[in-house]
Amino acid sequence: MKEITLDATIGNIGEVTEFVNRSLEEGGCPMKAQLQIDIAVDELFGNIAHYAYRPETGPATVRIEITEKPPAAVLTFIDSGVPYDPLAKEDPDVTLSAGEREAGGLGIFLVKKSMDDMTYEYKDGQNILKIRKNF
Repeated sequence: MKEITLDATIGNIGEVTEFVNRSLEEGGCPMKAQLQIDIAVDELFGNIAHYAYRPETGPATVRIEITEKPPAAVLTFIDSGVPYDPLAKEDPDVTLSAGEREAGGLGIFLVKKSMDDMTYEYKDGQNILKIRKNF
């Protein structure tokens, strides 16, 4: 398992993505799965940067583990910001036009649909969001 801890800022999304991609390449992750994971990293770290510590900023940790059976990447996002369970919100109605839909929630919906598993817990003052992508 590897991890990186950075300030939860939009400017650090690129560094987190590079960190994750190095681990994915070392683990033999196929490009399609890597692209889906990159989108998830952008969305999830971006949400922490935008909402967890407002108006201040704080640290966010991203852990990655590559498993062999089944071959998968497991990423864990940890922050000590405002407690928020993104899985508790109802999925947006994607059958509606963008103008008819309520704002927000589409990014998390896309992550949920592209990952094989996604869990959330609030423990010891921390938001812990875990995603798994099989490959």
